[in-house]
Amino acid sequence: MRLRHIEVFNAIMLTGSVSAAARLINITQPAVSRTLQHAEIQLGFALFQRAKGRLTPTTEALTLFPHIERLFAQLDEVQRLATSLRGGHVAGELRIVTVLALSYEVLPRALARFKKKHPDIVVSVEALHSPQIVSSLMLQEADVGFVFSALAHPSLTQEHLADSAMVCVVPKGLLPARQIKSGSLSLADLAQVPVINLDARDPIGTRLSQACRETGVGFNSYVTVQTYHAALAMAHHGLGVALVDGCTAVSADRSKVDVLALAPRIAVPVQALRLADKPGSVLVRAITQAIQREIQQVVAGVPV
Repeated sequence: MRLRHIEVFNAIMLTGSVSAAARLINITQPAVSRTLQHAEIQLGFALFQRAKGRLTPTTEALTLFPHIERLFAQLDEVQRLATSLRGGHVAGELRIVTVLALSYEVLPRALARFKKKHPDIVVSVEALHSPQIVSSLMLQEADVGFVFSALAHPSLTQEHLADSAMVCVVPKGLLPARQIKSGSLSLADLAQVPVINLDARDPIGTRLSQACRETGVGFNSYVTVQTYHAALAMAHHGLGVALVDGCTAVSADRSKVDVLALAPRIAVPVQALRLADKPGSVLVRAITQAIQREIQQVVAGVPV
């Protein structure tokens, strides 16, 4: 299939008719019909069945479509990269991508420190999941990224900034006072209370699941979340113990919850990422150092 065939096929799949597809890609209806017919001749099979003015995709078309969607996603990335390269990097601008957990407390504190030394720098911040952070750096849409856990990628360099740790955020009244005074909870202790579970696809959620398997502990969990601050919010409302990183725990409302160490300790390494073939700028170095300092202060004040 030629690129024009693919474009027309995708437009029809999205809209369901020749007329709507023509409007979507801004060509005439006869041009859409001719291109579709030519594509089907080249392929040797029909892509759509015609009935009462509607086009219904054939089994072959439905099989092709997921591959076409991936191709368009790749084409979109090419366009974004071209736009980034054409625009260049504006002097006096710093573009940061970070995991959500660092964007609530650590990054704002670091930026306050950064702006005292660099008051004229325009900073853009985007909170993303780790795979999106890697993509943004690869597309040169950001200068530096901050993530939890190591991410091996041949085109990126990573710098270890500090180690936080998983902690237990416990709703007031959920546990006896003696357990709270002990300052820590074991995985076995958590088996006796409701727990806000982390998505097993999360890097730290994976390590937590592994620790549970190794100790033979199963959680009583009826809520699973994808972000640490969602887990924290659940704990604030008394739904269960939230297992979050130390940076997120800084946002805990101590009038509603207690923050205790988790045993055994599960480290949460914080890494700075940037493109390997681009030298780190003064601004990237400055914000990275500021982030590192704030994380170290957070870790010092959170039970681990």
